[in-house]
Amino acid sequence: MFEQLQNGLSTVLKSLRGEGRITESNIADAMRQIRRVLLTADVNYKVVRDFIQSVQEKAIGVTVAKSLTPGQLVVKIIHDEMTHLLGDRSRSLKEASIPPTIIMLVGLQGSGKTTCAAKLAYHLARTKHSPVLVPVDVYRPAAEEQLEILARQIQIPCYRSSSNVVDRIKEAVTFARQQHRDTLIIDTAGRLHIDEEMMAELQAIREVIKPQNILLVVDGMTGQDAVNTAASFNEQISPDGIILTKMDSDTRGGAALTIVKTTGKPIMYMGTGEKTSDFGIFHPERVAGRILGMGDLVSLVEKVQTAIDVESVSRLEKNFRKERFTLEDFLAQLKQMKKLGPLENIMEHIPGMARMRAGNQQINEKEFHKAEAIIQSMTKVERLKPDLINGSRRRRIAAGSGTQPQDVNRLLNQYWQIIKLMKQMGHMKMPKNLSAFGLGL
Repeated sequence: MFEQLQNGLSTVLKSLRGEGRITESNIADAMRQIRRVLLTADVNYKVVRDFIQSVQEKAIGVTVAKSLTPGQLVVKIIHDEMTHLLGDRSRSLKEASIPPTIIMLVGLQGSGKTTCAAKLAYHLARTKHSPVLVPVDVYRPAAEEQLEILARQIQIPCYRSSSNVVDRIKEAVTFARQQHRDTLIIDTAGRLHIDEEMMAELQAIREVIKPQNILLVVDGMTGQDAVNTAASFNEQISPDGIILTKMDSDTRGGAALTIVKTTGKPIMYMGTGEKTSDFGIFHPERVAGRILGMGDLVSLVEKVQTAIDVESVSRLEKNFRKERFTLEDFLAQLKQMKKLGPLENIMEHIPGMARMRAGNQQINEKEFHKAEAIIQSMTKVERLKPDLINGSRRRRIAAGSGTQPQDVNRLLNQYWQIIKLMKQMGHMKMPKNLSAFGLGL
């Protein structure tokens, strides 16, 4: 996510941080480079112009704090301006005085609206809400069936009937109240392009149902097209906020940096992957930090807290302290890591990782999958007593996991290194964040 922006800006920011004295000349040079990076990332040229002008005005003649170098202060100004460009702060949904709170999703066909409805429902369910999904896209083939399937997967009710669109929503409101559900998420019909018929139907729903929140779902991969779409919806429907989808595939990020400025509407949520859990609140300051290569440890901690099984970590700590760490424990940790999503996405949250990736130091995620396959090819006894694994067993394990004997040897060597570390630590308490990150994979 934002890979092109990260790579382009990292070089500029690195040179700025090294400046002992900031002058109009080096500021102008840095701004020229930043302008080129932003335009290449498909950021609207007017937004780029205003951004560059604002940074220049604040950077020239600044008073430098004793704890900062002039270069560091300019980087901070860039971070603050980018945060402002992204909307300054995160926004919350407006809640109904009498439940359910109604959320109406609108957008073009292909923007990921139906999947987004399920992701939003799953996110709200994890934050102690009780949503109901309502499919009213009666035009796209199998759209309603798709939402029903997604609803079953996340174990959330999906209300569907043969009534017309407006009546179905009214019935769903009654259903939500009877079932004591506090949120209704409406998946409306989309089109391949904006047309009067679609807008008329959306306006009718808005006037009759009066939803507390109208959220525009926008495909983040479409760059300036996403901004044009948002502007059209903003003019005719006036949504309360924006959801950017497919941001894991968007290496440019122009839509995120342009859409708030051009529409005046905040980005409220962002989809970052294919999994239902790859969705969350949009935090402008955190996203600005990730774009500038400063990481986002707060979001990473939140992701770990929701994905990691606390009991499993506690059990691992006890085994580690008692020097009983086995390959079963190793496998459990690998499975926990998979819940966090692709390693590239995880590492993006860590400060400095963007510069490491720009230096072609890539993380080979395949090694994690290979290690998992190797351990799963072992017998229960071999996992508990790895010292039993001799030459013939290694060949059998390698054949069963589709790897080579040297891959099995490498994994076992990593395991014995952990055991050696465990003995050196003795009775010291194991760090809570011990995981496969530190296992040399």
